Amino acid sequence: MTAPETVAVVAALTVTGQPARFVGGCVRDAVLGREAKDIDIATPCEPNVVMDLLRSADIKAIPTGIDHGTVTAVIDREHFEITTLRHDVETYGRHAKVAYTDDWMADAERRDFTINALFCDADGTLFDPVGGLPDLEAGRIRFVGDARQRIEEDALRILRYFRFHAHYGRAEMLADDYGACVEKASNVAILSGERVAGEVWRLLAASDPVPSLIKMDEAGVLQRILPGSDPAALLPGLVDIETQLSDVDAERRLAALLRVAPEDAAVLADRLRLSNSERDRIVALAHPDDTVKPNLDGKALRRALYDIGKALFRDRILFAWADGQTADEDNYRRLLDAAAVWTAPEFPLRGADVLALGVPAGPVVGDLLTHVRSIWEEADFAPGRSELLAELKAAAATHATG
Repeated sequence: MTAPETVAVVAALTVTGQPARFVGGCVRDAVLGREAKDIDIATPCEPNVVMDLLRSADIKAIPTGIDHGTVTAVIDREHFEITTLRHDVETYGRHAKVAYTDDWMADAERRDFTINALFCDADGTLFDPVGGLPDLEAGRIRFVGDARQRIEEDALRILRYFRFHAHYGRAEMLADDYGACVEKASNVAILSGERVAGEVWRLLAASDPVPSLIKMDEAGVLQRILPGSDPAALLPGLVDIETQLSDVDAERRLAALLRVAPEDAAVLADRLRLSNSERDRIVALAHPDDTVKPNLDGKALRRALYDIGKALFRDRILFAWADGQTADEDNYRRLLDAAAVWTAPEFPLRGADVLALGVPAGPVVGDLLTHVRSIWEEADFAPGRSELLAELKAAAATHATG
């Protein structure tokens, strides 16, 4: 609120006497003493007026969602999302036809949860039109108004309900609000993979997402978006270990949540529109594997690190540890330490070395390199370039006399 960029944006919006208030997540997190990630500002000024006010103050204005009343102000690397007060005229399940208003209560009443309908003036004065502050203090997630209506307006609110409970909930879920999610669980079928993935990532980033995921499963929601998942299997142990290590990783947690075959993990990753790296990691962790054992040491440890790479090796350690809980904790910590300092050796030979022996270009070049690489790996990566060239020369001669 006191950062120069924030002060400049608020000053630009209020120059004509109209109020501008911080709203939503930044207010919610400030009340809780958490760092605010995004700064959202509400104003009764219509979007075209907002654009003019910002430009008059030499602030870059981007019409990011101007059809729905949203303009983004940019100063240096800071972004501020400014939205005109609105009320819904019609809703279409995922979209709404809105009308602008100067009624702060009307704007609050169209929001999803009470804790997201808090407003704050630039001087720190809080406005709580729908009772979000006591809910926030109690750790209670409550829909604004009728929960079923809120869900009918946008099915994503079902997933947001459980996500917000994972991050902010301490009290028991309200029976009516939870019941609405149960009744409307099938509505999540209309959501795009990208929207589902966005909520899943945010939920899994909570310090302990397991209780909310279990409630999602009981509500009939979880299997509709992540079929084959089991929040009570590997994930609780993994969350506990990640907490100990201060190493929260949503991708790893998703892989632990999905108790499915690799091919099913691949299908789900495609449906969620995950990136190639996210997809590959989740599929790799879905493959059964006994490479990482607590007594792994010496040559076998180095070979495992080389074969699967330190990142996947670390994931598999944590999975094995979570599966066995604390029985071999000291050994798993030792393996994590070994992985942290591991640097993969570089195979000293190249295709040019094969060609230099007069071997014609073609598949045989790769075959010979693979043969020599296997010797190098079996020897614990110890042979140097001269030794491997001798092995290569011998292999090439054998192939030539075939």
